[in-house]
Amino acid sequence: MTTTSPATPHELSPEARTDLDSALTRLRAGASEWTAFTAAARRDLLRRIRSAVAGAADDWARIAAASKGLEPRHPLAGEEWLAGPYAAIVALDAYIGTLDALARGRSPLAGVRTGTAPGGRTVVHTSPLNVADRILLSGYTTEVWLQPGVTAHEARDAAGLASRHPLRSGGVGLVLGAGNVTSIPFLDVLYELLAEGRVALLKVNPTQDALVPVFERAFAPLIEAGFAAVVSGGGDVGAYLTRHPEIDHVHITGSETTFRAIVGSGDDRLRVPITAELGGVSPIIVVPGRWTKADLRFQAEHVATMRLHNSGHNCIAGQVVLLSRDWDQREDFERELRRAFARTPKRPVWYPNAAARLEHVREVYPDAEWFADGTRAIAVGDGEIETTEYFAPVLGIVDLPGTGAAFVDAAVAHANERLTGTLGANVLVDPVTQHRLGSPFEEAMARLRYGTVAVNAWTAFGFLTPTATWGAFPGGTVDDAPSGIGIVHNALLLDEVERSVVRGPFRPFPRSLGRGRFSVLPKPPWFVTSRTGRAVSEGFARFRIDGRIGPLVVTLARAFGA
Repeated sequence: MTTTSPATPHELSPEARTDLDSALTRLRAGASEWTAFTAAARRDLLRRIRSAVAGAADDWARIAAASKGLEPRHPLAGEEWLAGPYAAIVALDAYIGTLDALARGRSPLAGVRTGTAPGGRTVVHTSPLNVADRILLSGYTTEVWLQPGVTAHEARDAAGLASRHPLRSGGVGLVLGAGNVTSIPFLDVLYELLAEGRVALLKVNPTQDALVPVFERAFAPLIEAGFAAVVSGGGDVGAYLTRHPEIDHVHITGSETTFRAIVGSGDDRLRVPITAELGGVSPIIVVPGRWTKADLRFQAEHVATMRLHNSGHNCIAGQVVLLSRDWDQREDFERELRRAFARTPKRPVWYPNAAARLEHVREVYPDAEWFADGTRAIAVGDGEIETTEYFAPVLGIVDLPGTGAAFVDAAVAHANERLTGTLGANVLVDPVTQHRLGSPFEEAMARLRYGTVAVNAWTAFGFLTPTATWGAFPGGTVDDAPSGIGIVHNALLLDEVERSVVRGPFRPFPRSLGRGRFSVLPKPPWFVTSRTGRAVSEGFARFRIDGRIGPLVVTLARAFGA
């Protein structure tokens, strides 16, 4: 998340103000022209953007890795392929499909299976929707749960949002880009255009200044048409733009502190609507069961991934593990978790102020155990770690009583009531235990007040899946928005969304055979402990770009070396 606070407008030079004014004048004209673009024209424009992204993919991944202190062949450099060009390409493909359906007079949900969830909620089964998803993401599914009372028929009729009514202009939107994950600003611009009908000015976070040329290449078809612009700068630029009379809406991915500074107060209160994704403290609920040694090790690596991916600089990083003090395998699991923290490859803690946050943790949790030369930690006990998003590689473990349904109920209540934020919650449960719990387990998942709930998966999978939705649980306001307001990354352009639910395999291949949800992957390439993660992640991205089967076979073979 960005930590740059807006500064006062007068800090900008006259030349800088003139450049920004000119960009906004052109976008204002573009806002009118955008309404002349039919769904078919928008689809064709996205195809041109897709070609631009494909051409920039290598530079995108390389520059993103370098900006985070990673050499191109670092074991974890594959993260930048998945969180950059891969995420951009799969989103473009999904949006192209949605616009193609609208151009043909069909609902984007035509042919998409629906169902029901506890409380009579309508469920849209949003992935897998194609063969590529079934191959690359074997065993993983996503669902979008709509708000109570919305029927499947109503959902089909409403899908498309602003792209169903292209003649209506949403004006000019300002996107204050994230500083941690490089596809976020790209995806936020697409959402402004397609879901809201707004042309967009992207202000790149200073941490990603090196990627400005990449964004300009990727967005070249939009920039040339006057539908988007890309600028850089610090808080002074952000402050000038948020109060600019040509801005009709602001969207920010960042911290709650920055959000508060933007909203302001009194005479300086923001005059236009704002949406936001602000992160939070994400729980990892570990349901007691009978796990094998392999299960303990795999799920410990899973938890380590939730915390250590991108060096912990993720709004959706798992921060607090909720464990049962009555689980007879609790000590075994903690032991494996510490081993995973120790053997994950070292990497820089690169985000601004992260080092200071680590020092703060040393003071608040003096008994924390440190790894990788003091750059990552596990702290046992409740307190501040439940209410402060550290945005750094620090994992907390909190004890709760009970087993079975009693533990699940206690963990859900604790996550809802004690942890700050509503962005995402993770739940790990073995197939036998989940089956024994039965429908009360699904009812407990429905009680989790989070925008994405992941069962045997990491919630980041919901971000990576464009047909799922991403954002805080509904109800955030300008005055009370711990994890933000609104949703983004909603390629089916669904209306009245409550949450997304991700489901994954508890066990990888070959242990998944006949034992719960099947997966062909021996270890997901996004696991921080994957020995082939870089090569496989790059291979997945290249397959999404060009669809070549031969290289994909080689990539899948490499996956078995993880």
